[in-house]
Order: sequence, then C-alpha cells, then structure tokens
Amino acid sequence: MATPIPSPEQPVRLVPPTEEPAAGPLASDPSMVAFPSFIVGAVTLGMVLIGVVPATAVGASMPIVIAAAAGMFLATIWAARIGENASAGISSIVGSFLLSYALLVLGLIHNWYGIAPTAVEDAQKVFVISWIVIVTMLVLVAIRMPTVFLLLFTLVDVSLVLNLLGIIQSSANMSKAAGWALMAVAAVVVYLFLSAASHVTGGNEPPSACASCAPPSNSGALPFLPNVLPCTATSRGKGL
Repeated sequence: MATPIPSPEQPVRLVPPTEEPAAGPLASDPSMVAFPSFIVGAVTLGMVLIGVVPATAVGASMPIVIAAAAGMFLATIWAARIGENASAGISSIVGSFLLSYALLVLGLIHNWYGIAPTAVEDAQKVFVISWIVIVTMLVLVAIRMPTVFLLLFTLVDVSLVLNLLGIIQSSANMSKAAGWALMAVAAVVVYLFLSAASHVTGGNEPPSACASCAPPSNSGALPFLPNVLPCTATSRGKGL
C-alpha cells in the first residue's frame, strides 16, 4: 500500500502510541473486618451453647462478643461510606445481634433489668424469637444472593430455632445442636473470608463466592442487591 503524501487538503495525522493504564490500588473491602468479627462471634457463642464455657463463667465470653459487635459496626460504617448499602445493612444486623446478646447476658447476670428469676426463660424466648424473625428475613433476601450466603443465613436461622427449642424444652441437647450449627456458620464465614482475602491480595475468588445480582440488561429493572463479592478484576472489590 502506498504511503499517503501529506497535502494542505489532507495532512498526515500522527497517532500517539497507546499506553497501558497504570494499575491503581485495589478498592477498599469492609469484609476484611466484617468476616473475622463474625467468625469470632459465632465461635464464641457456639462454645457457650455447646457447653465448653460453664454456665457460671458465661460472662467471661462477653468481652469477645462485644468486640465482635464493635468490628461489625466498624464494617457497617465503612460499607456505608463507600455506598455498599446491602453490606452495611447486613453488618449492622449481625452487630446488633451480638451486642444485644451481650447486653442480655450481662443484664441477667447482674440483674440490670429487674427480671425475676422465674421470668428469665421468657426473656430469653423474647430475645430468640425476635432475632428469628430478622434472620428469616435475611434468608429470604439471600435467595437473590450467592448460594453460600443463603446457606449462611439458613444455618444461623436453624441455630436460633434449635436454641429456642432448647429453652422451651429445657433440653441441653438442643442447645448443643444450636452451638454446633453456629460452628458450621463460622466455617462458612471462614470460607467467605478466605475468598475476600484472596481478592484483596490479587487472587481470584471461588465461583460460588461471586455473583452479580443485577437483573437482565433488557428488563429495565434496578438491581435488588449490589455485588456481594467481586468476581473479576474490574469489579468494585467490596464485600460484606
């Protein structure tokens, strides 16, 4: 092909060479705080229910639970500031559960609320039933999320139901089953944490930890939930 000859009517246009865009820092990820806080809270509550911690020393586990709640609230603020509303909502729910549990246990131990010994069981029922309602709501929401989150919230719901049955029937076996369900919850969150940690260190997440919850592009609908965990290098990198 002949080389074009520049002329006043058709000058030669010089095209600068394209440069690869500089790789910027990875997006911030509040799940790096939320998941470890969730794990330590679930493990602590699980050991309490299983009986690793005797009933006379349950108060010793409350500092851990309160610290876990503080971590969840920190993740809530972090997620909200970067626009991850669903992540912020879930983190705040988990943090509220942990904090309310610690306040209930400490209140019963020190008689802060003036609850008669004969009414302690009823107070526990109110607590557990209230949170069963909230977690069941999360289970319904998780239908639109990755399967691992549906499994996670279902296990939490199962643990609460078993705990309620243990209170109603005064069954130590039911309480232990609830504790083991919480240990399974902790195992699922460990998987999620490893997935998030793999991403922030430059790796890839397992496929089941990734999902884009947006509807089809031609549906005209808005996403029901944002991406819970990033699936590609171009995603936002924000998790639970």
